[in-house]
Amino acid sequence: MTSTQRHRLFILITLGLLSAIGPFSIDMYLPGFDAIADSLDTTVSHIQLSLTSFFIGIASGQLIYGPLLDRFGRKIPLIVGLVIYIAASISCMLTNSADYLIAYRFVQALGSCGGMVASRAMVRDFYGPRESAKIFSLLMLVIGISPIVAPTVGSFVISRWDWHGIFLVLAIITTCILLAVIFFLPESRGSNPAISLMPRPIAQSYWQVFKTRQFFTYSFAGGLASSGLYAYLAGSPYIMITLYGLSEKQYGLVFALIASALITASQLNRYLLNRYSSEKVAKVALMVQSSLGLLLAILCVAGAINLLVMIALIFLFLGSQGFVFPNTSALALAPFSRLAGSASALLGGLQMACGALSSGLVSYFHNETTVPMAATMAGCACLSLFILLAGSRLPAGTRSDQSHR
Repeated sequence: MTSTQRHRLFILITLGLLSAIGPFSIDMYLPGFDAIADSLDTTVSHIQLSLTSFFIGIASGQLIYGPLLDRFGRKIPLIVGLVIYIAASISCMLTNSADYLIAYRFVQALGSCGGMVASRAMVRDFYGPRESAKIFSLLMLVIGISPIVAPTVGSFVISRWDWHGIFLVLAIITTCILLAVIFFLPESRGSNPAISLMPRPIAQSYWQVFKTRQFFTYSFAGGLASSGLYAYLAGSPYIMITLYGLSEKQYGLVFALIASALITASQLNRYLLNRYSSEKVAKVALMVQSSLGLLLAILCVAGAINLLVMIALIFLFLGSQGFVFPNTSALALAPFSRLAGSASALLGGLQMACGALSSGLVSYFHNETTVPMAATMAGCACLSLFILLAGSRLPAGTRSDQSHR
């Protein structure tokens, strides 16, 4: 391997780790819901709100980072965000109040979303639209490892120490990533003083991005498809551990198995793109995902599902997501150059807003059954497919006139 290839590999790994901070922050503490609730003298449903607050923080925080990344370059806002994340993680570790935990998780999310926005913008800076879809697939490999590693690490930490240690580990990991960013990650785009940070120009920039048909269609299609994943994240600890009686370790193993579907599909996507367009792959994947979601919901409502069937359907459901995310992300960002940071932020904000809504719905309609999770997953997939099909039938005219952006 040449030095250039090693440098390219290091950049990809660093971007992947930045993208994985948010997912790792979600997955690692899921096995500890019961332990956290017992320790803070509250209910699991109350602790689930810390997951919702995390989604809200990522959704809103990304909109702040977008203009900052376009104005000051990628690295400075990214470094600030990582420092905020580390401080919030330590606060989560030290808290003895569920309400404070919910608040600190919101701040933690504000820090983590800097890495998510910057990594997507850097992919857009470094690569063209078609190659970006393949790069996003590679990043999915790193992101996808977090659901395998994080619950296992979380379960180990809880069994050896207690849930407070989870947030200490997160702070240590992010400190290592921060050092890599400071000393080794190159700046992909310099500062641009022409980008205004006043509210009105920022709003105009976001509106310019939002009203682009290609961005609107693929950002919402991808965001709603991802929401099925977040509904699963919110509902699976109670369903797997409480309803089906799995231990925390067994839950971690099931979580890892299901996450492997996401990883495998995202890597197969790279090879499919050599023969098919991103649009075609995303469309077929959403059709499959919608069918699986409906089947899962019907079986849960009818009470005709067992643990093995549920795991199999969720495995295939999230496998479909491995084809949806890289392609819809690349297609949503493709029209933009000057406003790549704002487009990346708005894309991530919309995705996480949908995720916060879906996880909130699962918590709100919690009725000690599998139905809220399954119904939310099915609804997200079907609505995503509808938006993709409707958007593709609108008159063309937004794909070839975006070079000025």
